[in-house]
Formats: sequence, structure tokens, C-alpha cells
Amino acid sequence: MEHGCFQIPNLIFFFRVDFERGPKKHSLGSSQNDGFFAKWGNMTQLQLFNTMGRKLMPFVPLVEGSVGLYCCGLTVYNFAHVGNLRAYIFEDVLRRTLEYSGFQVNHVMNVTDVGHLSDDADSGEDKMLKAAVEAGKTPWEIAEFYTKAFFTDLDSLNVLMPTTVCKATDHIPDMIALIQRIEANGFTYFSGGNLYFDISKFPEYGRLALLSLDDLKAGSRIEVDKNKKNPHDFVLWFTQSKFEHQAMLWDSPWGRGYPGWHIECSAMSMKYLGEQFDIHCGGIDHIPVHHTNEIAQAEAATGKKWVNYWLHNEFLLFGTEKMSKSLGNFVTLTTLGEKGYAPLDYRFFCLGASYRSQLKLSDEGLQAAKNGRAALSEKIILLKEDAGGAEGNAKSAPAASFLASFEEHIALDLNTPQALGDLWGLLRDEKVPAADRLAAAYEMDRVFGLGLKETEREKVDLDDEVIALVEEREAARKAKNFARADEIRKILEDRGIVLEDTPQGVRWRKK
Repeated sequence: MEHGCFQIPNLIFFFRVDFERGPKKHSLGSSQNDGFFAKWGNMTQLQLFNTMGRKLMPFVPLVEGSVGLYCCGLTVYNFAHVGNLRAYIFEDVLRRTLEYSGFQVNHVMNVTDVGHLSDDADSGEDKMLKAAVEAGKTPWEIAEFYTKAFFTDLDSLNVLMPTTVCKATDHIPDMIALIQRIEANGFTYFSGGNLYFDISKFPEYGRLALLSLDDLKAGSRIEVDKNKKNPHDFVLWFTQSKFEHQAMLWDSPWGRGYPGWHIECSAMSMKYLGEQFDIHCGGIDHIPVHHTNEIAQAEAATGKKWVNYWLHNEFLLFGTEKMSKSLGNFVTLTTLGEKGYAPLDYRFFCLGASYRSQLKLSDEGLQAAKNGRAALSEKIILLKEDAGGAEGNAKSAPAASFLASFEEHIALDLNTPQALGDLWGLLRDEKVPAADRLAAAYEMDRVFGLGLKETEREKVDLDDEVIALVEEREAARKAKNFARADEIRKILEDRGIVLEDTPQGVRWRKK
């Protein structure tokens, strides 16, 4: 078993390069899987919307009890914007749901630290080279800096670290080997110094995007690359760079050059998950070109179906447009922090909408999410105090009914808005003992990832004057001098301290 280590400032993430899978395999729709979740998990049958076919499908893994999950990572030439991060929050909820259901998840994510073009269809400018020139650094220095920043962002959002993080620059030999298999099977041609994938040799090209080869040919306009037989053919390996002074170059059977963008995901996912695996994720913008080309490459090499489930998240909108670095309208977590929003406020914001719905970024929406998370945290803190630090039984009635409803909603294509409603219903039900409400809430948070168990009241150090006011107010209340008690409450609120009268006595917290 080979192991590796990926390090960023103050954090060290260990990952396994190989992954042990059980021996028992199933095909989709197999009757052998009846009762699968009863054995492996505690949820009803998980239903996922498969982009391949555009329909909800019951999830049945290739290998009983384990899931191979591949998620397209970031191209590390700039900071991740919150539109990028929405995808990783969705994928984290998916992984957490699978693990909640009892699966062992082998989660693989690439980091694109090889320069690729700004357009999926082999056009535009080299992102990595441009960033390096502007910063006066090498592409490797740019990649290292933004890779660390990316994983720092993920950590602040409570996104679980993938089982394997694979950098493109570490896997050039794997890409070359896969290209050689594609070439040996007759799917390539060499033209103008570059090796191309010939989509006319792959009849099922475009099925993920619901495009046929005839449609693609009929819809073709100007050929961007005169070396292509078809405008939708794509480069597997460049030896004739479109840019001068290309820094990232490797030797290959076709000459010294660098890989096309799409080949890295096919090569690295197959290295760590096998030639067939369960789920591939990404944003909807990956459907028509990047993921379509990944499928063509992988299946041209192996001659068999590659991925069973394709899941894609919708755009985060800024105004009426999608958030994009190329449009210059991107917002980072740091930007949100400067406006007073914590990373988990943004996570809570994303959980309030289906991953398959467009989500509009606005101060109103973010403020509502911030207030909602603050109210949720306060409710958890009060329950902890009422329960005296004890954690009860999440499966005791009536807590179990809320948990069952939550599981039903989250199993229906990760319906986080409805699942959050179940959480609120649970926390507000006074018929459920505080300790049981806490236990059930913690179970739900295994999927939400909001860190509820670690939520603590912010400590407030009261000076002697404030303590004297609190004691005076208590005396006024006992003497039924409610006017003075209310006056003191107002004085303290003006100082940022909120008092709460409970059967256990007065509590205070920051406003």
C-alpha cells in the first residue's frame, strides 16, 4: 500500500494513494441490492440526479459498501472564488451523505497546476503562464501559493479533505501512458505538431451534453485551430505551443511539450479509482466540453463504460451573470470576511438551496444566512446548558421522527433546504428532551458540516460595574421593581450584553 502526504501551512493532510475495495460487485439495477441500505446504512434508498440521462436514479455502487468519487479540483492560478467553493460544499455534502449512509468513500480530487487554456475548447490564453508573468514568479511558484490558499479555504468551510489529492504535474507519465492507449486504439491523429483526439471515431461523443456528432458538425462555425479535422476535436498533447517561452514542458513520444487539459482528470481518476468508478462531480459548465472529452478519452482507451453517475452543481450568480474570474466579478472568502461574514455563514447560505438550483449572491441573502446560523448556534448552546453537558439518544421517540424525516429528505438528491427544516423543527420541539435533541442535531450535522458539536458560547468577561448592575437587576426583579429591571437590561444591551432569564438563573451573552 503506497501512502503520501500533502502539506499546507499549519495543516498536514495524510492520504492513501491506493484504496481497498470489497470483493462483491454489483451492476446498476441489480436485484441483489434490495435491502442494501438496511445492511449498510441507516437511510432510505439514496436517489441522485444523474446528468447522464437527466433523471433521478437509485444509487447502487459498483462495489458493495464502498464508493469511488472523483471531483474536479481547482486550476491554481488565482484564489478560489465563492462560486468555485459552492461546488466543493456540494461535493462535501454528497460525501458526508454517503458516509452517513454507511459507505466507505474513496474521494479523489485533482489540482490543475499545469497551465491550460482559458477556454475548454483549446482556445484563449494560458492561465498559469499569464498569472506567473503578471506576478513575476514561475508557474510552479504560482501553483504552490494558490494551492495552499485553496485548501485553507476548504478547511475554513469544514470541507473534508479528499482521500487523495493529486497534482497534475506529478502525473505526467500517467497521462502519457493513457494517451498511448488511446492512440493505439485508433482515436488520434497528429497535425501541426500536436496530437488530437478524433471525435468522429467515437460515435457516442456528446451523449452527456445531449449532443450528437451530426449536431456538432452542423453547428460548427469557424475553426479556431486550422490543424483540426473537426472544430470539436481536442488536443491530447501539445508540442507546438501557442505561447512563447512556455515554462512547463515534458518529454513525450510526440515531442517535448505539455498535456491538453482534459487528459489529466481521465488519467488520475483511473489511477486512483480504477477504469470504472461510481460518481464524477463538477460544475454544470464542465458538461459540454471538459466532462464530454473526459468520457471520450477514458472510454476510447478502455472500451468500456467509465462512470455510472454524473452529478453537477448549478452556478452561483453575481447579479445576472455567473461568477467567473474571466468576467472579473469574483468574490473570495476573504472578501466576505471583510464584510463580516464567516466561512460557515457562507456554507449555511449554500445549504439553503438545492445544489441543482442557481443561487444569487447578495448582502440580503448572506445576512439572512448569518442571522440564521447565529440563531442555530444559540439554540445549540442553550440546549447544551439545559442538558447539563449530557448527550442523549438520537433514536428515542420523538427525536427519531425528526431524524427519519431528515434522512428521507437528504436521501432525495441531497435536499438540504428541507433537511434544515427538519433540524429547526427538532430544536424547537419542547416535547423532546434537550439531550435527545442535541444528539439528533449532531447526527444531522454529520451531513451539514456546520460544527454544531463544537459550538460554544463566546466568553464574556464582566467588569465589576456590570456585575453590580446584574446583581441590582436581580434584586429589582425579586422586589417586583420591573421598571428598574428593564432600565438595567437596556443599559447592558447598550454595552453589548444581552441578559436571558431562565429557570436556572440569569444568563448573559454578547449581543
